[in-house]
Amino acid sequence: MEWREFAQQMASLARELLAQDSVDGTLARITRAATELVEGCDESGILVLNGRKVRSLAPTDQLVVDSDRRQERLGEGPCFDAARTKEPVYRIADFTQEQPRWRSYAPEAHALGVGSMMGFLLYTEEEELGALDLYSHKPGVFTENSETAGWLLASHAAVALASARSHAQLEQAVATRHLIGEAMGLLMGSRRLTEDQAFDVLRRYSQDHNIKLREVACLISERGSI
Repeated sequence: MEWREFAQQMASLARELLAQDSVDGTLARITRAATELVEGCDESGILVLNGRKVRSLAPTDQLVVDSDRRQERLGEGPCFDAARTKEPVYRIADFTQEQPRWRSYAPEAHALGVGSMMGFLLYTEEEELGALDLYSHKPGVFTENSETAGWLLASHAAVALASARSHAQLEQAVATRHLIGEAMGLLMGSRRLTEDQAFDVLRRYSQDHNIKLREVACLISERGSI
């Protein structure tokens, strides 16, 4: 691998990731970049672990989804364990060889057509953990250089994903504030309430019905009142 060229590609990717206009767009660019930049990587995806439940985000192929489902069912696997244990990286160089750590998962992955695999911790949150998974159809493809490249990609991806999520949360917060303001205006006009009284109506309805303020505001916007 020519590291100078790789560094230039990573710099270009960093700009592309930050230019994405959605979280989904960022995720898709991350997994596509893995197949473009990491030598030997045929497919990629992001495994999200919530408790012991797994979701597959931005998979480049059905193989990724099938592998994630098996890791969930068996409770083991490089990506599952990277997320669960918060270890930065796991690498299986050759699925044709016995894998003592993943005795149940390894033969099933091999049957799916996986020859080599790597899992990188991508992000951690209070309830969700994520790992970037890289697959090769051939055994013995992923080397220490591949691992280094994947780790660098995962590091860039984690920063970009955090930025995309923060931007999405900010946009949602602004939209929610606007929606609540609109709902309060409707209540103030229809019931002749003050601003504080209108907000109190929203708050009480939210508490009594155990739904979020945003959902209460949506109801009022749709019906004109509650």
